[in-house]
Amino acid sequence: MLLHDQDHEQIRSITSYINKHINDLDTYFVSRRSLIELVFLGLISREHVLLIGPPGTGKSAVVQAIANSLTASSFEYLIGRFTEPSEIFGALDLNALKDGHIRPVTEGMLPEAEIAFLDEIFLGSTAILNSLLKILNERTYRRGEYSVQTPLISCVSASNSMPDDPVLAAFADRYLMTMFVDPVDENALPQLLQTGWSEFNGDTQPVQPLDKSLLAVLHRQALAVDLAPIWDDFAHIVRKVRLIGVSLSDRKLVKAQKLIAAAALLRGETKAGTEDLWPIAYLIQSKAQQQEVRELLHLELRNSHNP
Repeated sequence: MLLHDQDHEQIRSITSYINKHINDLDTYFVSRRSLIELVFLGLISREHVLLIGPPGTGKSAVVQAIANSLTASSFEYLIGRFTEPSEIFGALDLNALKDGHIRPVTEGMLPEAEIAFLDEIFLGSTAILNSLLKILNERTYRRGEYSVQTPLISCVSASNSMPDDPVLAAFADRYLMTMFVDPVDENALPQLLQTGWSEFNGDTQPVQPLDKSLLAVLHRQALAVDLAPIWDDFAHIVRKVRLIGVSLSDRKLVKAQKLIAAAALLRGETKAGTEDLWPIAYLIQSKAQQQEVRELLHLELRNSHNP
């Protein structure tokens, strides 16, 4: 589907507004611009993001700020080893149970959320992860005879480290993008202290709410982005990455095109270029391999719009 000039202008207007929104959110944090942009890439492409890093690096704070700045329903939960599925998906309706029907009460729970943040995701039980997997993949929640389509736009999950368990690693692979979040660099510590002190004193201004309908517009338009100019470059990058032993599934490579399209839209364009290939590194779920790939692809990614 080709986009007309009027559509181009609408996209530029929306992306300009969203980029201003990202800038406003960025003022609350130090060295977390990439994290904010990656979450918005997930919101536009309707894909999920996995954040890996030690406690206290602002993972939760950034996602909470983004969720609070959108006119979308959200759900947040810190998962523990003894978390019950009902704490996330809703307890059973006792009245329905008396009539022999299994129907959970999902109001205010994950199945009714448009944006979800699940902390310590890999501590979840098999029952939790299996139900969540269906929501992530198919936007469907099922329990017994009960089945419902969920309005989920994107789920962001976090953990202190990647799991060693192959079963959990396979679950983690369902998150298209993975970011490793480190503590703020030493050079940025003065800015971190100043920003934190301003927040304590209430000197920060609230971010104006962003209407979720704008994300829906960009999601539809992303499917109309012309990706033909980057297909050869993308294939070349994948070949190079595979030569150093980095495994990227066919599923991830196909889905990654949505990220490239969303990146193009975020810079106000409807035709993708080499500037929009930067999300490729976030397909990789190993911190060491991510860095190795960035170094390997230095020339290919030198024009990236995102530094």
